[in-house]
Amino acid sequence: MNAPPLRLGVNIDHVATVRNARGGTHPDPIRAAHLAVLAGADGITAHLREDRRHIRDQDMERLKRQLFVPLNFEMAATSEMVGLATRLHPHAACLVPEKREERTTEGGLDIIGAHAHLRPAIKELKGEGIRVSLFVEPEIEVMDAACDLQAPVVELHTGTYCEAVVEGDEARVAHELERLRRAAVHGAKIGLEIHAGHGLDLSSVRSVAAIPQIVELNIGHSLIGEAIFVGLEEAVRAMRAAMDMGRAQVRA
Repeated sequence: MNAPPLRLGVNIDHVATVRNARGGTHPDPIRAAHLAVLAGADGITAHLREDRRHIRDQDMERLKRQLFVPLNFEMAATSEMVGLATRLHPHAACLVPEKREERTTEGGLDIIGAHAHLRPAIKELKGEGIRVSLFVEPEIEVMDAACDLQAPVVELHTGTYCEAVVEGDEARVAHELERLRRAAVHGAKIGLEIHAGHGLDLSSVRSVAAIPQIVELNIGHSLIGEAIFVGLEEAVRAMRAAMDMGRAQVRA
């Protein structure tokens, strides 16, 4: 198939993590967002958590005012966050699971078990013209549930695949890649737009970029970590190049 262009969304959460470790205003996540865009990012992602452990309300407000690329607001499906999203009106809202005790998002939303909870949040966000995505596990039945919820976009959780890459477990890597491929193919077939993200770095991104149904990758932690050594702009350029190499593997 002819693969559509692959977009890169850069998550700036952990610039705010460094800032908050000491207090004050430096380093500024909004400055990081602008640098990422200059280096080739197609959009910016930020997760406003309930405990405000990194991104804060003021960060979201500044991003909305200053960005000239799409802003993806990662959020839990709570009344507080839905209210903030409808006030700020980002380009997109990605609904993610959230637990106070976790270090980072640990898996996809239980959209089958939480169907009744998610439906009104999705309806309200869509009613405000916000493009809704659901951060989910790459399973066929989950794609069907997302379609039933009338969410136009899913973001496939790539964390388990990335863990397998780090561990060097080739059998598990192949298994997890096949899960991602099957879900992407089925999701696209039933009308969903397919994104992916979580844990992707230069060693793992090419194989995911080669899945033609995936049109956007959202990447944060590895880019901010690599930026310590090479600078954010160079880290984004390197990731963009790796994504393009993976995409080139798709045969027309």
